[in-house]
Amino acid sequence: MTSTDLGNTTLMTRTIVVTGSASGIGRATAELLEAQGDDVIRVDLHEGDITGDLGDLKTVARVAQDISDRTGGVLHGLVANAGVSAPTELSLRINYFGTVALIKALQPLLAKADSPRVSVTSSAATLQHNSPELVNLLLAGDVDGAITLGKELAERGPEIGYANYSSSKRAISRWIRQIAATDEFAGSGIGINAVGPGQVKTAMTQELFSSDEGRKMAAEAMPTPFNGPSEAQNIAAVHVFLLSPANSSMTGQIIFADGGYDVVARGDDIWESV
Repeated sequence: MTSTDLGNTTLMTRTIVVTGSASGIGRATAELLEAQGDDVIRVDLHEGDITGDLGDLKTVARVAQDISDRTGGVLHGLVANAGVSAPTELSLRINYFGTVALIKALQPLLAKADSPRVSVTSSAATLQHNSPELVNLLLAGDVDGAITLGKELAERGPEIGYANYSSSKRAISRWIRQIAATDEFAGSGIGINAVGPGQVKTAMTQELFSSDEGRKMAAEAMPTPFNGPSEAQNIAAVHVFLLSPANSSMTGQIIFADGGYDVVARGDDIWESV
């Protein structure tokens, strides 16, 4: 990390990895981080400083080694954004298993940095229908069992198969809360949180939002009473804050940047089970 003196202000240049950086939220996050002076390592399937399929665990290990080589073994932040919304087991491979594997592989690099932070792209879909059995298999690290059940759900059609996506995001959110206060993360000074977007205008949703019928369908599935669907830059701004040293107290939180869908779905008493 280098520093630049501007009058009485010293700006520190951090090295941040952003996965899924070729488009959408990942691209917007990388651009915001670079605009504030951070050194961003972009990771994506085909386009990036480092490329690879983060749904393949062997590739994840290689990507982590490439990041270590490129950074000299010290990393200040990770935006684990890569993911898909497929109603198939692919969502399990990338959104959960690949994400967890990459975070674990980079933890030693993060632990060596000043004010290290991790921010994950989760989803407001965690509040929708999911498969508790599948979530438990994911959290148990049962790759074969989870993939088998995911394929079974997918074979029953996209509506049932959607549980692959919502369950993968529910599981990664719960995993974050499981590890956030541990010695490995909190004890090493690593803050880890997630952003839960609702409806977001990206290349993947462009067709959906291009017609009245599509917009109506989206609004019925996930209402966004506050300002409607978000732009990718709106979600990126939350990632950038969660990664900043100014975020000195928040860890294990899932921040729903969803236009109010969380409120619509859960109401006012989120402390019901406490």
